[in-house]
Amino acid sequence: MPRKRRDDRRPHGELVAEVLAVLWEAGEPMTAHQVNSALDKGLARTTTATILTRLWEKGTLRRVPVTRGFAYEPVHDEAGLTAGRMRRELESDPRRELVLKRFVSSLSEDDEETLRRLLLEAEGEPG
Repeated sequence: MPRKRRDDRRPHGELVAEVLAVLWEAGEPMTAHQVNSALDKGLARTTTATILTRLWEKGTLRRVPVTRGFAYEPVHDEAGLTAGRMRRELESDPRRELVLKRFVSSLSEDDEETLRRLLLEAEGEPG
């Protein structure tokens, strides 16, 4: 079997995104074998198992014991995962106010209005 050239590899994160898409679509915990079958990419099950384990270690997935291993499910939906990435980016920059200012100034009018409405709703929530 010919080896893949480095240039033939997927872009970074593409396979992870595909694994997450399979799990979101399933709506229930899946084993590495089930995810691998759903991907239908001819990958080794161990490759899929490694991706699932790394996502679990990062807190992206939770896992539940099954007969001979684990089944995995996302901790958050796709929007929640994106929101978490945005929050981590914001927290990683010491110029937090400047970052927020630049972010808000780059929003479309519709997005800016949505953000205003969401902030007002959040102010009205108890706690």
